[in-house]
Amino acid sequence: MVKPRGAFAFPAAVVLVGINLRPTMATIGPLLDVIQRETGLGDTGASLLTTLPVALMGVCMLGASRLQAVFGARRGIASGVLLVVLACLGRWVWSGPTALLATAIAGGIGIALVQALMPMVIRHRAGGHTATVMGIYSTAIMGGAMISSAASPWLAQGMDWTAALGVWVFPALVGLAAWCLATSRPDVLPVPTARRPVHRKPRGWLLLGFFGLGTGAYTLVLAWLPPFYTQLGWSPEAAGALLGALTCAEVAAGIAVSAVVGRTPDRRVVLLLAIGALLAGMLGLSVAPAALAWPAALLAGFGIGALFPLSLIVAMDHGDNPADAGAIVGFVQGGGYLLAAILPLVAGLLREHLSNLAPAWWLMAALCLVLALIAIPLRPGHRISFQG
Repeated sequence: MVKPRGAFAFPAAVVLVGINLRPTMATIGPLLDVIQRETGLGDTGASLLTTLPVALMGVCMLGASRLQAVFGARRGIASGVLLVVLACLGRWVWSGPTALLATAIAGGIGIALVQALMPMVIRHRAGGHTATVMGIYSTAIMGGAMISSAASPWLAQGMDWTAALGVWVFPALVGLAAWCLATSRPDVLPVPTARRPVHRKPRGWLLLGFFGLGTGAYTLVLAWLPPFYTQLGWSPEAAGALLGALTCAEVAAGIAVSAVVGRTPDRRVVLLLAIGALLAGMLGLSVAPAALAWPAALLAGFGIGALFPLSLIVAMDHGDNPADAGAIVGFVQGGGYLLAAILPLVAGLLREHLSNLAPAWWLMAALCLVLALIAIPLRPGHRISFQG
């Protein structure tokens, strides 16, 4: 049993860690024009600032059980947050394409360590409240993206752009301290003793595809929504505010999911509503980006914000115990982030060769239909068995 003080300290630490898992990526889009101007990065190279960390997150998460065995959950998560600290500090101190790519890699590995291990810790500590705490954790991640994406263009007005990227070292240090204080035990979970071959289960691949496509929508807008609108003549501050509004909608959707998910064993109705909102947002960006900018961004945010926690919760639903759930979520996130990393790269190639990002929104709209087809069979009560 968790002691009363720990019952409050652990969720607080989860929130303070979670808000630091996106600023290294979310600050790039609103400042991309100045970054490209100052460093000479092309559109494809700029897309790597999002694609590389997301892909690395996927690679690391595929080895979640091994990471737990090597580091332990507490130390692994602390090491991940420390890498985020170093990535932010590196961006503050050094500039240039090489430094940006190196810090993107360091930050991506750090985020991966945290996201690979945190679901297992939450499942172990939260017990029957796992879905709620996972919703809070996911919402904290999106909240960090909201704050950093909206604030970075304004910070860049009063300081150097490298400082606007690096100032997020301070909340990362707070998150690191909170985690160390709230988890004083050496290890939260026992080291796994048996492999769980999720890759041999068709349902595992279905869950991977669902998480990957939904997260791909997030990485796509995170990387390219602000540049899309600055290309249409918006100021960096206005484009950053639009991304901030989108992530604010994500936070609101995440909070709503946290409130209702425990009372809705059949997740499919909520899933289809979220997919519908995302589809409407993508169609708005495709058809009338100027006239429908704000409603399209809000609808996309509602959809993405609901899909992110729901896809993790549905994946965890398929495990009968914390170890099984951790293995499933590690596989789903690992392969899913590799899939999600493709979309920002595709968008960068489209912008470089066509000087237009509208086809990327059309592509995501089509993928929403694929998401709906995957969601329909995700009925309650299904489990992935590793026995026999």
